[in-house]
Amino acid sequence: MNTALVVVILVVFAAAAVLALIRLVIGPSILDRAVAADVLLTEVLCILGADMVINHHTRSLPAMLIIAAVGVFGSIAVARFVARKENPR
Repeated sequence: MNTALVVVILVVFAAAAVLALIRLVIGPSILDRAVAADVLLTEVLCILGADMVINHHTRSLPAMLIIAAVGVFGSIAVARFVARKENPR
């Protein structure tokens, strides 16, 4: 594959990850931080997927499934936490 294309892909993924990290650190609310964490997990999934396409392999597929499951369960946990915090009994 064209090395210039690979460099562009890595630069774009790195820029998106840095922006998500900034939002994760300075996010004013827990929901902002949760969205930033989801974006970072999506970035990791995209990087692993791009690696699989570039290098023509499927070895990263189990790791991608685990990362996706962690992202879903993390989002559910944050949503439940925020719902309890807003509606005390």
